[in-house]
Amino acid sequence: MGDGKLLNSFLALSLFFALCPPSTVSRDAVRDRYEGWIARHGLTYKDKKEKEQRFKMYQSNFLKISKFNAEDHGYKLTDNRFADMTNEEFRAKHIHAVDFAAINSGYLSSQVETVDIPSNSSHSMKSHVPEHLDWRKKGAVTGVRNQGQCAGSCWAFSAVAAIEGITYIKTGKLIPLSEQELVDCDINGKNHGCSGGFMQNAFEFVRSNHGLTSESKYPYKGFQEECRGNQLHDHVSTISGYKAVTARSEHSLLEAVAKQPVSVAIDAGGFGFQFYSHGIFDGPCGSSLNHGVLAVGYGTTDKDMFWIVKNSWGAGWGEDGYIRMSRDVLDSEGLCGIATRASYPTK
Repeated sequence: MGDGKLLNSFLALSLFFALCPPSTVSRDAVRDRYEGWIARHGLTYKDKKEKEQRFKMYQSNFLKISKFNAEDHGYKLTDNRFADMTNEEFRAKHIHAVDFAAINSGYLSSQVETVDIPSNSSHSMKSHVPEHLDWRKKGAVTGVRNQGQCAGSCWAFSAVAAIEGITYIKTGKLIPLSEQELVDCDINGKNHGCSGGFMQNAFEFVRSNHGLTSESKYPYKGFQEECRGNQLHDHVSTISGYKAVTARSEHSLLEAVAKQPVSVAIDAGGFGFQFYSHGIFDGPCGSSLNHGVLAVGYGTTDKDMFWIVKNSWGAGWGEDGYIRMSRDVLDSEGLCGIATRASYPTK
């Protein structure tokens, strides 16, 4: 089937499923959609048994997604490339392997005191901020990347994107930087490549290394390799340090994002986050921080305030790789814990 016919078939099925209650959707109709889903994502399975097992997972997820979308929510879900995975598999393959909260309680507070950062480094300014802001529109954000099967590398993507942002703001040059250098070389007992890490540790590595090289010179592989030491001194961007945003204060985070893109940690392990498609995500989610992302802006609709967040699961997830998350919620930690462990590089 040609690409155009495949797309038309997919759109027709989408309309059908949107109009029909999930309980009336036949197994054959779901299987037809599944075959189209396989073709769209270029997937193959080792044998018929595995394909049938994956179909059962896809069917279960699809019916849950259809039920959710038939209800009144401020955001929609879709059968994206994670649709043949259970939530447990998704978390194991694409969510941070190390609990941010455990990392932070272990050494982060002492680290802030020992690195070259003023003691008043927490963000507490009271300046006026614009009503809405999007650093993408200002040219400070590179394209969405995909961390792939390197489940715990989100910290590197979040940190690199924040450094790209401040580099553009200070120099006018938007340079894609190397996550792979951090994954391979920032191995110091605190960050652990594909097995987890934390953005503030990455900022400290770049500061002490006197810079970071480019994506073109040290491209991302999706797995951890030996550090290419010859690239450690081929710097295309430098930072002077980093600062932590006042914890449990969305207003402090707002003021920080008004000045530059900010690294944040969130709980991204829920079903809604796994299959997010579009709209303003308002949960449910907890605050067990397990994923590093980048706050690139904020805005409002007639009735909602939201954060604009860059993810590292490719442009096929969410709103072209981004998610809008509810802002100014009742919980002091912010939705999904977004206001608890935010930081940004300085230059």
